[in-house]
Amino acid sequence: MVRDVSSARSRFPPDVELIQGDVTCPEDVDRAVRGCEAVYHFAALHRQAKYPDEMYWAVNARGTENLVQAALRRGVRRFLHCSTVGVHGNAYVPADEHAPFAPEDIYQETKLAAERAVRSAMAEGLQATIVRPVGIYGPGDMRFLKLFRTVQNQTFRMIGSGDTVHHLMYIDDLVAGVLLCARHERAAGEAYILAGPRYTSLNDLVRATARAVGRPPPRGHVPLRPVMLAAKLTESVCRPLGIEPPLHTRRVGFFVNDRGFCSDKAARELGYVPRVDLDEGLARTVQWYRSVGVL
Repeated sequence: MVRDVSSARSRFPPDVELIQGDVTCPEDVDRAVRGCEAVYHFAALHRQAKYPDEMYWAVNARGTENLVQAALRRGVRRFLHCSTVGVHGNAYVPADEHAPFAPEDIYQETKLAAERAVRSAMAEGLQATIVRPVGIYGPGDMRFLKLFRTVQNQTFRMIGSGDTVHHLMYIDDLVAGVLLCARHERAAGEAYILAGPRYTSLNDLVRATARAVGRPPPRGHVPLRPVMLAAKLTESVCRPLGIEPPLHTRRVGFFVNDRGFCSDKAARELGYVPRVDLDEGLARTVQWYRSVGVL
């Protein structure tokens, strides 16, 4: 299901049937789910500060409710829901599925609400699995492009100490993990964290990115507190106007929040093994960025 078939057509193979619709519309969702044996739910509003909180609730929470109810009505055999490790907030390292829920922003709050909608549908008989990926990168991703660009053109500046922990996973590992979760009988009714082979400090991630783009590692740090204050002020001005702020608190959170996780449960129960190490994945990503002319 896509919001605009004409603009999305070029991104899919010709044998993929596209249905135009919006997750916030129950009729659209029901039409898309009809006849499906399995549903993979990845639709979400993700970390765009210009949108009001209500839009996050409409898309991430109530949109998920629309999907699980349609899946129940239509007898969908398996339902795969993509959540986020962000529902655990600034988690201890390494965190697993037992880490307490501690969402820290509207995106994480509404993704946790979506998980609860899926759990409610499970109680009604839906065979569903929840996956919580760490940061996803690789060919096709544009979220981390700014990091690669600023490291390559040597304008990157570390905000804060850089000692916070980050955990990424390459797109191929995510796809392999999702397919395991959607197809393995053991996975029904469960939630799994999916992560890459290792986590690093943000300093180490930036140094690895520098190696991938063939530049010396950046030096120098910017104090955190004035940047966070500037982010809050910028967001307070831009958001009421519907303008994406150039700097906002969630973006600064990249430099603040610890994100180190383990996928031991998925490994033990499903045989999940991430195969693309960070250095190899970053090199592949740089190659793709350059092949499409964005880096």
